[in-house]
Amino acid sequence: MTRRSFSAEFKRQAVLLVLNEGVPVQTVAIKLEIHTNTLYRWIQEYEKHGERSFPGKGSHEFVRQNEMKRLEKENKKLKEELDLLKKFKAFLKANQK
Repeated sequence: MTRRSFSAEFKRQAVLLVLNEGVPVQTVAIKLEIHTNTLYRWIQEYEKHGERSFPGKGSHEFVRQNEMKRLEKENKKLKEELDLLKKFKAFLKANQK
């Protein structure tokens, strides 16, 4: 079973139906054929981030998690390079004596 994806505009419109129009979450979820928990999560994200919610195809959290993974990977690489430079510096010192 493939995972469905929704555009940022679709998510925003669903959230605004609940927040601005007062349509119950369950009603919107049934009409749009989405799980109520999904809609509640979208509402929380919209309340937290406003119009900046749902960047690209994912959620704000998804984007933040990807950035965190990228930074962790970069940090690991830089630590490895630093360790290598420290070993090389110790090697040069040993050869000078």
